Amino acid sequence: MSSPFGEAELSEPWVALEPGADPAERVRMLLRAHETFTEAGTVPRPVRSVVADSWRRSARAGVGPDGTANVEISDGDLGAYRAEHPLARVMPLFRELLGTFAADGEHLLAVCDTHGRLLWVEGHPATRRQADRMNFVPGARWAETAVGTNAPGTAVAVDRPVQVFAAEHFIRRVQPWTCAAAPVHDPRSGRVLGAVDITGGHGLAHPHSLGFVQAVARAAESQLALQLPEQPAVDMPELSALGRDEAQLCAGGRRIRLSRRHSEIVVLLAGRPEGLSGDELLCALYQDESVTPVTLRAELARLRRMLGPGLLASRPYRLTVPVESDVAVVERRLEAGAVTAAATAYAGPLLPGSQAPAVVRLRRRLADGLRSALIARRDPDLLADWAHAPWGEDDLDVWRALATVRPTAAVRARLAALESELAAPAAWSRPTAP
Repeated sequence: MSSPFGEAELSEPWVALEPGADPAERVRMLLRAHETFTEAGTVPRPVRSVVADSWRRSARAGVGPDGTANVEISDGDLGAYRAEHPLARVMPLFRELLGTFAADGEHLLAVCDTHGRLLWVEGHPATRRQADRMNFVPGARWAETAVGTNAPGTAVAVDRPVQVFAAEHFIRRVQPWTCAAAPVHDPRSGRVLGAVDITGGHGLAHPHSLGFVQAVARAAESQLALQLPEQPAVDMPELSALGRDEAQLCAGGRRIRLSRRHSEIVVLLAGRPEGLSGDELLCALYQDESVTPVTLRAELARLRRMLGPGLLASRPYRLTVPVESDVAVVERRLEAGAVTAAATAYAGPLLPGSQAPAVVRLRRRLADGLRSALIARRDPDLLADWAHAPWGEDDLDVWRALATVRPTAAVRARLAALESELAAPAAWSRPTAP
């Protein structure tokens, strides 16, 4: 889904230079303005409003003008993450529309994700070598909160196409560059998937370059829309069980809301396509050893009537067709090292109200695997998403990891409160993970 910007909107404040402006004089003015802001915190009048707002956000995030970007994902992790990312499907389009322009003009084509991490950086070899020196490389984080004002990071932050010219960049080592970027949206949900960017010399400070990159972003959204629906085949039921006490099964054009016990049964059978014997299912579902096989058979008979003929078989108990579950999606993405994609698919603990022994084990294994991956990744946005979710608000290990990479006053205060609770006599009984 793209916002229908008209030609009139490709003007102040989104375009860096108005027609007839002297680029050299504008650079001198911006350098003086940048110095004034870094020393006194005030923004002189010639600075565009979109840039002034971005400078203020950058300062509030603790970005320093002499900082640099950090490479957060590399090697195999980067390859796995890119392969899972939706924008991988439109990289051939980006290369077709922008690749030759970038190479011929000694520019760079860059694509970032919604967190400002660069996924691809391609273009003229000499320009790439220069960009390498400021860590404008795949896997580096170029969000505003990390490196201040820059076109891909700011485009994602404000959800608008934007140019950043010369000393409009917040970090000094980036000020010899000019860039233009536009956000790319998921055609189904409208959420920002990332941004496409063209980076190079000051010749890019032209309305046409911003219009061009915006048109490329729109073309990408159109191609993503043509690829819909991105769903399993119609004959494959879908099971949603994360973050809800009662699972939902979509099968044969029906949406079936399952009872808690039926939810537990279907979750377990979906993960065991070979099936479970009656005794295995009885042990998996009931803590109370006095529950008889008759009780289980009655539940299965009710479930079979609800699902309809042919979906639930016995001896052993099994689902007769593959079922795509949100649990399996998270597990696959974790196994592939696509931690961000796994976190996006994780809607919460598996059947959080269930006390079925096998469900409790699966719930803990999935949550512990994801939170361990988040802690190891040290991505501040992913850690913050987990810490501020209902299931992570008391997760001491995640708050400690977040305080290491984003030591704001609010984070430090929450961590201190959790550690104080841990020191209290009753704290031993409070779980710190979902």
